[in-house]
Amino acid sequence: MTALTLSTAAAPGLRADAIVIGVAKAAKGPVVAPGAEAVDKAYDGRLAAVLDTLGASGAEGEVTKVPAPAGFKAPLVVAVGLGGEPEGDASFDPEALRKAAGAAARALTGAKKAAFALPVTDAGDVGAIAEGVLLGAYSFDTYKDNGGGKAKNGKAPLADAVLLGAKSRDAAHKGALARAVAVCEELNRARDLINMPPNDLTPEAFAAIASSAGKQHGLKVQVLDEKALVKGGYGGILGVGGGSAATPRLVKLSYTHSKADKHLAFVGKGITYDSGGISLKPAGHNETMKCDMSGAAAVFAAVVAAARLGLEVNVTGWLALAENMPSGTAVRPGDVLRMYSGKTVEVLNTDAEGRLVLADALWAASQEDPDAIVDVATLTGAMMLALGSRTFGIMANDDAFRTTVHEAAEEVGEPAWPMPLPEHLRKGMESPTADIANMGERMGGGLVAGLFLREFVGEGITWAHLDIAGPAFNEGGPFGYTPKGGTGTAVRTLVRLAELTAAGDLG
Repeated sequence: MTALTLSTAAAPGLRADAIVIGVAKAAKGPVVAPGAEAVDKAYDGRLAAVLDTLGASGAEGEVTKVPAPAGFKAPLVVAVGLGGEPEGDASFDPEALRKAAGAAARALTGAKKAAFALPVTDAGDVGAIAEGVLLGAYSFDTYKDNGGGKAKNGKAPLADAVLLGAKSRDAAHKGALARAVAVCEELNRARDLINMPPNDLTPEAFAAIASSAGKQHGLKVQVLDEKALVKGGYGGILGVGGGSAATPRLVKLSYTHSKADKHLAFVGKGITYDSGGISLKPAGHNETMKCDMSGAAAVFAAVVAAARLGLEVNVTGWLALAENMPSGTAVRPGDVLRMYSGKTVEVLNTDAEGRLVLADALWAASQEDPDAIVDVATLTGAMMLALGSRTFGIMANDDAFRTTVHEAAEEVGEPAWPMPLPEHLRKGMESPTADIANMGERMGGGLVAGLFLREFVGEGITWAHLDIAGPAFNEGGPFGYTPKGGTGTAVRTLVRLAELTAAGDLG
């Protein structure tokens, strides 16, 4: 991962492959953003005019490269768009800085060192720029012939980044950098897991990775294999995983702090490959289904990040891991499963499997009576239809908690939207055979899935459900600090919720 340092050095005298500056979009053309005054001065105050001539506008994510002026030790200036110019004395939004830094870091693939002279007004800006660099420089090339940490074009990601305007001896700035490194390293680990092919990332392999990381970071890890799941009566996880030769697992990761008086439980859907089972997905819908464990990856990363940050809150992560395959031992439409909670579920569609593994994990998490449970899952195509490919939906059994989760997501730059749980949709899941069916009305399918999950949350426990089906896996081109492929969405939201809880601000 890119190495970061803080510096108050002047850009002209810094030895680097490039100097990154920010450019804002104004009515009369691009405007050089604060932080780049020395660079603009070296162009005799005409840098904005030069960029305008080259067609730059300052639009978000726009990258323009120009030769550095005489006297600079760096040969290149990279101007990255920040979007609209803030009004009055307002500073740039942290997300604008994060996206700009990410776009620039990706554009500098192959460079050994770059200096980022973006606007810095406080420690929050330092953290945002650092996150943008670390996330934007990400590349997954483990399985490529050129390997060795090189990107697909044969060039390695940006090796070193210097954040100018950030003070290396300032405690707040240093803390913001350290937080960014811890969170982004774990988020990028989640991306790696999501991008791994399913023949390598089986439930057993995922559990082994989690166990290794737990040992490294002082977490208590418990892994329930197939025999333990049978003994415990985890019918949902066993039912979904029964069709695969790669047997299921339930992993519990526990981070505890001696001074903590609050406990959060995070539950992640971990379908390492989803064929749909007997209700087989058609061609065109199963090629990216290695990403169906993105929720578990997010939970895993968030728990490890909380441990690395030393947050004063107890956090338990539950990874419900299975592979959904068709075979002679696979669950069939019409089968009835007895869940860990004791409830019975009639399976009407084996491709609605995520809610089955989550139901068992939610009930297991509820037995510890945490202050709140948040589950994360690539659960429904219906949520993608409702919110698109960049926004996840939030449902909850408490409106105030749903608002808190939404605000946390927006604060860290993860687009999300609160969704309802309409009671009338519950009737559609009534079954003549079992306590509940795993399918209901087709319209509002994402909400139906949320209502199903609510059935398996312990009484009196505050709960939220994040349906990340849209933003979990980016099938388009990279943008901002978001790469093609696994995105690691929801990691930063979960970490922020843990931070708020540790600070006593969760409510």
